Amino acid sequence: MDSVTSDYDVVERTLRGVMHRYRTEKNRTVTAFDRENGQFVLLREGWDGYHRNHFAWIHIELRDGKYWIHRDGTEHGIANDLVEAGIPKERIVLAFQHPVRRERGEFAVQ
Repeated sequence: MDSVTSDYDVVERTLRGVMHRYRTEKNRTVTAFDRENGQFVLLREGWDGYHRNHFAWIHIELRDGKYWIHRDGTEHGIANDLVEAGIPKERIVLAFQHPVRRERGEFAVQ
């Protein structure tokens, strides 16, 4: 198995774990994985009374050998889950943060 396939497997396994950890009766969480373009999304959808919930809950892109986290709606932080899965912090970019703020953090700037 090459490293790209291994990266895909890590992201998919991690997102499926998050999906089961945050399961609720009101909302459904579904995966949208596009290995060809390196896009991995968890979508949350359902109803809260008369309010419709439908949004990208987590969005990770595999680009240039790094994990770009564009959206993270978890309490624990999907970056922490990736680190626990064995991904070094130098390969994780918190893309939802401004680049200046990333420079002061513990993860990759880009």
